[in-house]
Amino acid sequence: MVTGTKGLSTYDSSMVPNAGMMRFGIVVSEWNQDITYSMRDGAYETLIRHGADKSNIYITYVPGSFELTLGAKLLAEKGSFDAIICIGCVIQGETKHFDFICQSVTQGITELNLAYGIPFIFGVLTTNSQEQAKERAGGKYGNKGDEAAITAIKMIAMKLELEE
Repeated sequence: MVTGTKGLSTYDSSMVPNAGMMRFGIVVSEWNQDITYSMRDGAYETLIRHGADKSNIYITYVPGSFELTLGAKLLAEKGSFDAIICIGCVIQGETKHFDFICQSVTQGITELNLAYGIPFIFGVLTTNSQEQAKERAGGKYGNKGDEAAITAIKMIAMKLELEE
């Protein structure tokens, strides 16, 4: 949980497995791209920092957060990824659109995890304001992209451990 004293990017790096042999897909929403591209960069840099080879990271883009689930599904069907990170940002507006998109994306990513047996990581900000989103995409609370990358690495490691 994020608090005023702990950012999303604060973690014990010694507790993160080496990602040297892992393959990652990253699906990024173009909507709110000032936020999502910062999160993409955070995820990419964190994967590299933990040993991932640049050639084992594939980044693709979809128009909005709603399209993340299909984009991630297409990656899973066409690539040989160990995990797929879904990066998006939905900011509360004056209508129920926010609720519908957030629920759809959450349910869709959950279903992908269960259907494909590889980790699909929920790296989607759901905030009340643009300011809150910026605070979580490289601002005072760190970068949710970092957290998504660490989650991907740890879930791959868990899956590999259980398969041994």
